[in-house]
Amino acid sequence: MTLAGSRAGRFLARVGAIAWKEILHIRRDPRTLLLALAMPVVMLLLFGYGVSFDVDRIRLAVSDQDRTEASRRLAQAFTENHEFDPVGGDDADDADTIFRRHRAQAILVIPRGYEKDLARGGPARAQLLLDAADAVTAGQVLNKADAIALSESRRMASAPGISAAPSLQVKVSSRYNPEARSAVFIVPGLAAYLMAISAVLLTALTVAGEWERGSMEQLFASPVSRLEIVLGKLFPYLVVGLIQLLLVLGVGTNVFDVPILGSPLLVILAGVLFLAGMLGQGLLISVLAKNQLVATQAGSLSSLLPSLLLSGMLVPIDNMPAVLRLISRIVPARYMVDALRQILLKGNGFAQVWPDLLAMLVFAVAIVALATARFKRRIA
Repeated sequence: MTLAGSRAGRFLARVGAIAWKEILHIRRDPRTLLLALAMPVVMLLLFGYGVSFDVDRIRLAVSDQDRTEASRRLAQAFTENHEFDPVGGDDADDADTIFRRHRAQAILVIPRGYEKDLARGGPARAQLLLDAADAVTAGQVLNKADAIALSESRRMASAPGISAAPSLQVKVSSRYNPEARSAVFIVPGLAAYLMAISAVLLTALTVAGEWERGSMEQLFASPVSRLEIVLGKLFPYLVVGLIQLLLVLGVGTNVFDVPILGSPLLVILAGVLFLAGMLGQGLLISVLAKNQLVATQAGSLSSLLPSLLLSGMLVPIDNMPAVLRLISRIVPARYMVDALRQILLKGNGFAQVWPDLLAMLVFAVAIVALATARFKRRIA
């Protein structure tokens, strides 16, 4: 055996000893496993069912001022697919009252002469009033209304006795998430978000707890280097984090029908790089804080808010101000969210995802190196 091989063997043996010690600590503290494995699944179910951008069962008031067969057919076109729930007819002049009392989210106004305009072949107009206090909901309602109006226009153009046809027909095709389901959009981002929080808090709390209990003195007295201690402590939590990732994706796939179109091995590679960075961040916090309370606060602030707001999980990064877009470049969750959506939803491979993987690798190496440098072999 060469000298280099002997040194590498001793290095791995010492790292393995530290890792085994950490595994025993995890076994003695079941709360750690509960935090790492049960909490993400519970949060995924809460987010998946509770946080939804899908809009259905929209309360629709119909003000039919024409009261003809054609006007009733138009009103029926809005309600027959059950996306709009009729709540009774109301006068258009009372729109403010209807919206203020939350009796309806939209009002369909069909003016007098609607059927006569259709019979003459001229443009027949109807009006849809929206409660746009919630802009996201209003936008979806408007899209649904446009689709229904276009479908009804085509139907009327093919009806006997009506020769006019729509001047423009638009066919919309959505890829990767054709049903526009919120869960398909949220779950990949939520997986990165949950891993970021639990990885940072796991290492921040456990290592900070050792500082408080004074058990770090035993490690400092042993013949191991700082890097061996850091790697030994991170490895067990890396395995726990990967199990957590598989659990979250398993629940997302089986409960919310999130597809996995790309390579599972590429998902695992992205998870390893991301977890290494977040675990290193938690270790750095524990080294600096040496107190569980402070580590909890610092870990939550440094992982929860950036991973939620600056990762593109909920809000597109391109819509953010330039300053926030610049700050988001140092948030690892940004690259993990993008990588997961590319791999899971689009089926992209390494050729498309490598920029995200490289960014997470750079962050992981930098943060682990910084944590190792700050990990002094002394009690102070």
